[in-house]
Amino acid sequence: LTLPRQHLVQLYLYVLTALLLFAGHQISRDFVRSEIDFGHDGPVYEDSLSLNRFTTALIGQLVVCTLCSFVMKTKQIWLFSVHLLPLLARFCMVPVEMLVVINRFAMIFTGLEVLYFLASNLLVPYKLAKSAYRELVQVVEVYGLLALGMSLWNQLVVPVLFMVFWLVLFALQIYSYFSTRDHPTSRERLLFLFLTSIAECCSTPYSLLGLMFTVSFITLGVLTLCKFYLQGYGAFMNDNLMHRGMTEGITLLILAVQTGLIELQVVHRAFLLSIILFIVVASILQSMLEIADPIVLALGASRNKSLWKHFRAVSLCLFLLVFPAYMAYMISQFFQMDFWLLIIISSSILTSLQVLGTLFIYILFMVEEFSKEPMENLDDVIYYVNGTYRLLEFLVALCVVAYGVAETILGEWTWMGSSIIFVHSYFNVWLRAQLGWKSFLLRRDAANKINSLPTATKEQLEEHNDICSICYQDMHSAVITPCSHFFHSACLKKWLYVQETCPLCHQRLKSAGQQPGAIATPAQEIDEQLVQNERRPEQELAGQELVHLEDSLDPGPEDGPKLHNKEGPESGNTSASNGDRETDRDPRIHNSTFTGTDENPYLRDLCPDKDRLPVVRTAVNEQCMELPQAHSGELHEAESSHKLP
Repeated sequence: LTLPRQHLVQLYLYVLTALLLFAGHQISRDFVRSEIDFGHDGPVYEDSLSLNRFTTALIGQLVVCTLCSFVMKTKQIWLFSVHLLPLLARFCMVPVEMLVVINRFAMIFTGLEVLYFLASNLLVPYKLAKSAYRELVQVVEVYGLLALGMSLWNQLVVPVLFMVFWLVLFALQIYSYFSTRDHPTSRERLLFLFLTSIAECCSTPYSLLGLMFTVSFITLGVLTLCKFYLQGYGAFMNDNLMHRGMTEGITLLILAVQTGLIELQVVHRAFLLSIILFIVVASILQSMLEIADPIVLALGASRNKSLWKHFRAVSLCLFLLVFPAYMAYMISQFFQMDFWLLIIISSSILTSLQVLGTLFIYILFMVEEFSKEPMENLDDVIYYVNGTYRLLEFLVALCVVAYGVAETILGEWTWMGSSIIFVHSYFNVWLRAQLGWKSFLLRRDAANKINSLPTATKEQLEEHNDICSICYQDMHSAVITPCSHFFHSACLKKWLYVQETCPLCHQRLKSAGQQPGAIATPAQEIDEQLVQNERRPEQELAGQELVHLEDSLDPGPEDGPKLHNKEGPESGNTSASNGDRETDRDPRIHNSTFTGTDENPYLRDLCPDKDRLPVVRTAVNEQCMELPQAHSGELHEAESSHKLP
């Protein structure tokens, strides 16, 4: 919590008044010393030098008195004129030896004035502290301690203060070096000077925090320029909170603490800082790629005709392709390989590979744009390109983990190094492997379902005479779902990557291994279980919604007469055996499925069109299986209004 603006301005004015009074005291003391040294006891107007000193001191004291009166907003200017007493005594030809006593009296009188002012406002800090404490308690009760910390962090602008502190240290270090050298410095010497100056400014924990925030702000500036180069002013409309530069700053701080940067000598500290800064640069390049990748792909797929936008996107990708590879080559040439350098080189190589994959997909989009016919297997090609990059990324991460484990076992073991290896193994190896395997299972399951569906003949397509409901294009070839719907195989495959239901009637589509009577292998059962686990939350949510729907439609005893059994004693016995509530159900849906059309007059009543009877039968079967607790009252209303599909 900070002071209110009014109190803060008053505090600054009081400090300024104290500085002015001190300046007046200094002017008076210098005048007395000069008079004692000169030793002229006569009138000041008889000697030109004495008159000059007197006039200069008088003007300075008048300016000080006027400014103090103006700052304190008072007309009692005599309160600030006590330092004029030595000048007045000299003008009255008081002996020079007495000027020292008069000057001390003026200083004591000014000090007493300051003490009186402080005593009269002694309770002001207490009242401000009490008000701040009340506000602090209210904020903690309403928003919590974390919100209070964030509010203080933003109000006190802690990152900016640390950055300014470190930049001042760095500027002083550079100035002290160039002020002591006369001859120009070579380029190699400048680089060494730069690293040495940074190392000198990292000798304390506070200066290290300043370097961290400085790196964060520099990263933020670079990423902001990257966004502006790609999208212009439109890049600042929907800014991404993830690209704020804090990741790079925290990375530098963690590496500096883990390696004991502060405890090293300046030369060793400069060498270690060069490696840490390489890691930070690699992270900045990866963040730039995360910004450029969706923009480049969107330009390729959006049919944008602006050549300037395409040039900016492609030129940035080319820079991200060449520079990381060049940086990895230079690191491997000048440094001896260890775990941290391997992380830098692997990150740079992966960045170049990812840029290469992005450019390849962009070229595919542009080729499809200029071609007359769309590429049917474009989605598969893109998946294979991304899959190849992900596989290489997984292998590189696995090699880094293996190298780190070997270095930890054979070399010096530390908790920080082991924790970094563990985090790297979990996020970059285990989670990526699990995500890739799940993606492979989903695509394989979708391919199996497409292969199990029958292909429509030419006569069926002519009889159907419709377009694909997914892409709205004419169908020269199509597959037929179990619910008798026609789709392009490629379109339906893309749909099945997202969900395994029919796009029109939402009936669940099953692969050949899932059809009734098919025997699934253990591997298929395991894969199916993994796929089902991915969709279980959505299914549970849907089940909860159905239960709420059933409860909201549950009829009471006063809701009217219930339908009675019309199909003989067999249905009556079944209803009686299932309890009192079973007697309230419609006997036409007592069986969970409808096997035919002729033996189900209920379907014929709902759908007179015989061509749609298979679709209606399937939809009713699905509703009967999903809502076994449906009541006859609601079904009778649905039948009368023909609301069932």
